[in-house]
Amino acid sequence: MFNIGDKVVYPMHGAGVIEAIEEKEILGAWKKYYIMNIPIGDMKVMIPLDNVGQVGLREVIDGDGVEQVFSILRDNHSKMSANWNRRYRANMEKIKSGDIFKVAEVVRNLALREQEKGLSTGERKMLDSARQILVSELILAKNISEQDMDEILRQFFIGKEII
Repeated sequence: MFNIGDKVVYPMHGAGVIEAIEEKEILGAWKKYYIMNIPIGDMKVMIPLDNVGQVGLREVIDGDGVEQVFSILRDNHSKMSANWNRRYRANMEKIKSGDIFKVAEVVRNLALREQEKGLSTGERKMLDSARQILVSELILAKNISEQDMDEILRQFFIGKEII
């Protein structure tokens, strides 16, 4: 159970802060919902309390987790299928998992691929989406602005017009 003010991650959407817990009637059924504000994109999301386990809502990583993400981004080794379809499905699975470390791998791998061979439109969109999910959690974990986090991420990809 989370409380108002908790920083949480909603897989496929990103990280945000629980602003309220409200009871609402939707389609004739009354349920309690977390009202979550995701700062990137200024999006509000309603998450049914009885669905929290199924959707994978979790706490934002701590300082050690941030360092682990940065370590993943620093690594220049990427194992990806040469087959576009397999690569896309594997990356999508990692993003859907809600695991920030897997999302960091997707960002790193697609960034490296962009540098080496370029990305298709689909993979470009995937990189943008994974990057947004990654940044949303890192800015809450480090308590810094999106611009400051963008600058930190640029350091990992200097000379690569991808982030």
